[in-house]
Amino acid sequence: MNNLTQNRGRTRGVGIRGRIAGIAMALATVLISAVFAPESAKAQAEVLTQTQAYSESVLHSFIGVPDGADPEAALMMDPHGNLYGTTLEGGTTDDGTVFKVTPAGQETVLYSFTGGANGDPYAGLVRDALGNLYGTTYGVNSVDNGTVFKLGANGQESLLYHFAGDADGANPYAALVRDSWGNLYGTTLFGGEGAGCFNGCGTVFEVNTHGTETVLHAFSGTGGDGSLPYSGLVRDAQGDLYGTTETGGASGFGTVFKLNKAGVEIVLHSFAGGSDGANPYAGLVQDSLGNLYGVTEFGGTSGDGTVFEINTAGKEKVLYSFAGGSDGANPIYASLVLDTQGDLYGTTAYGGGDTTACTNGCGTVFKVDTHGRETVLYRFSGSKGDGAHPVAGLVRDAQGNLYGTTSEGGTAGMGAVFKLKPEKVYP
Repeated sequence: MNNLTQNRGRTRGVGIRGRIAGIAMALATVLISAVFAPESAKAQAEVLTQTQAYSESVLHSFIGVPDGADPEAALMMDPHGNLYGTTLEGGTTDDGTVFKVTPAGQETVLYSFTGGANGDPYAGLVRDALGNLYGTTYGVNSVDNGTVFKLGANGQESLLYHFAGDADGANPYAALVRDSWGNLYGTTLFGGEGAGCFNGCGTVFEVNTHGTETVLHAFSGTGGDGSLPYSGLVRDAQGDLYGTTETGGASGFGTVFKLNKAGVEIVLHSFAGGSDGANPYAGLVQDSLGNLYGVTEFGGTSGDGTVFEINTAGKEKVLYSFAGGSDGANPIYASLVLDTQGDLYGTTAYGGGDTTACTNGCGTVFKVDTHGRETVLYRFSGSKGDGAHPVAGLVRDAQGNLYGTTSEGGTAGMGAVFKLKPEKVYP
C-alpha cells in the first residue's frame, strides 16, 4: 500500500509521527493559494481575548507493553461515564489495544491485538445496548487488508468481516456507524474499483448482522468524485450517509459527499485548496436542521486548516481559519462535537504557542461559537506528564466536560487520556 510510514520501528499506516514532514510539504502547496486571501491571520488570532477557563487532568498515561501506547482515535462514553478507545501500539505483543477508563481514571486493557489478520486499530469504537464494542483495523501489509471486529462484553474478539483488498475495499481507517437493526456502516481508505487511484480510491460499505459486506459506493477519484476517505460517516434519520474524502473532487483537495439510501452519491462540496480549506481527514457532525460541520487540515487564510459549515443547499462557509500560532494549527482526524447552543469543539494537533517540548506546538482544544469566534480552551505543553498532539476528536458529557486522547505526551511519552472541566467565564 502507499502512504505507509515507519512508526516506532514497524510498518504502520499514516500515524502522527510520519505526518510532521508531510505537513511541511503540504503547507507549501496550500499556502500558494492562501497567501492572497484578504483576511489577515492576525485579526483571526485577536478573538482570543474572550476565554473560558478549563482545568485539565490526565486520567491515564499510557506506558507501552503490556499497557497501550499511541492512541489516535476518539473516545466513546457509555451511560455510566466510562470511556472506551483504542491504542495503535502497546498491549501484550505491541500491536495495539482496546481499553476502558473509568471516571476515576482506572484503566483496563480489554483486548490486546496480535497483528497479522488482526490489523492495526487506528479507529474508535461504537457500542451496542448489551455492551458489545465494534471497530475496524487497518491492514498491516499487502496481504492483510483490514477487518471489522466485535469485542464482546466478556472480552472475546470475533472478526465480522475481513477485507480482501479488491472490489470489496481495503484498509478501513475510521470508526463505524451502527443503525437500530445492528447493521454497521463505514469507509475503507483504499480498494474498490476506482480507476483514478493506484490501490483503489476507497469505498463506503455496510456489514450486516450476519457479517455480509456490501459496497454501497466505490470512489473513482475522477470526474469530480472524491478519493481516499479517511473519516467515518454520519447517518441521518432517513438513512442517508455523509462523509469526507481527503483528496479528489474538482480541484483534488477533497470533498464532502452524501450517499442516499438508493446508493446514489452526491458531491456536496469540492475544496479548492485555498481560503475554503483543503484535505479534510476528519468526519462530520450534523445539526438538527441538517447542516454539516467539519475541519480541514490545511487551507484557510494561513494554510493551517479551517472549521467549515455545509448548509442543506450544499453551500460551504468557512467559520474559522487557524492562524497557526497560539490559536492552533492542523486539525487532523478530529471530528467536531456540537453542543445544544450550536457551539463547536475540537482539537488541533499542532500550534498552541508553546514550542518548548514540541517544535510546531503541542496542540490545542478549541471552541468555535455560532459567530465564528474561536476560543482556545486548553494548550497542551507536552511536559510534566501533560499530553501532546491530540489528533482525534472529543466526547462531551452533560456537564460540559470534554474528554479526549493525545497521541504523545503523558508520563511515558506514549499518549494520554485527558479530561477538561469548565470552571468559569472571563469577559
